[in-house]
Amino acid sequence: MSIRVAIDELQSAGFPMGGEPLVALDLADTLMTVTEPATDLIGNPGASATWWSLQSGSLPPGPVPEAAAVRRLRAAIRDVLDSHLEGRAARPTSVDDINAAAAAAPVSPRLVVTADGPRGEKRWHTEHGGNAALAAIAAEAIGLLADSERLQLLRRCANPTCSMLFLAENKRRKWCTSNICGNRARVARHYERTHTDRDGGV
Repeated sequence: MSIRVAIDELQSAGFPMGGEPLVALDLADTLMTVTEPATDLIGNPGASATWWSLQSGSLPPGPVPEAAAVRRLRAAIRDVLDSHLEGRAARPTSVDDINAAAAAAPVSPRLVVTADGPRGEKRWHTEHGGNAALAAIAAEAIGLLADSERLQLLRRCANPTCSMLFLAENKRRKWCTSNICGNRARVARHYERTHTDRDGGV
């Protein structure tokens, strides 16, 4: 059974966002596109190893993918998600890269016999060099993009200085995280209200 990493675990490790229902979204959010240049939250080996370790409960077992392959898939996923939100066509290369990652390690059902009886499990085929973690993430992205009802829940954080994406399973959700962008918005509203009252009283 998949065990999702919690947002507080990710934040404790230095990642501001995560804990989404899909690792594909968490991966897209490791690139902060509102900074110039963009900030890669898993750009160094230590941060990358930590992030993959935290996500391991949601991914098939296997080696951590190569950094270049991760960046390529992340850029592709980010492009197709952003293109949906912006009402534009995704780059054909992005679609190709997602499909290639998914196909590089196909999955098949497998019956195993345990002390408790037979059960089904997934077998990821990495015999030809594919990475199971990247294939699983690509499959998640495909599943989201092919599910028009769930895709309607995709949002970008309402903070104009934030690029994080999330699924608004709670329809009232506007912020990537309540304790960062949500809190900033509350502080800004409080500041505006108190200064407006003060200025109006002069």
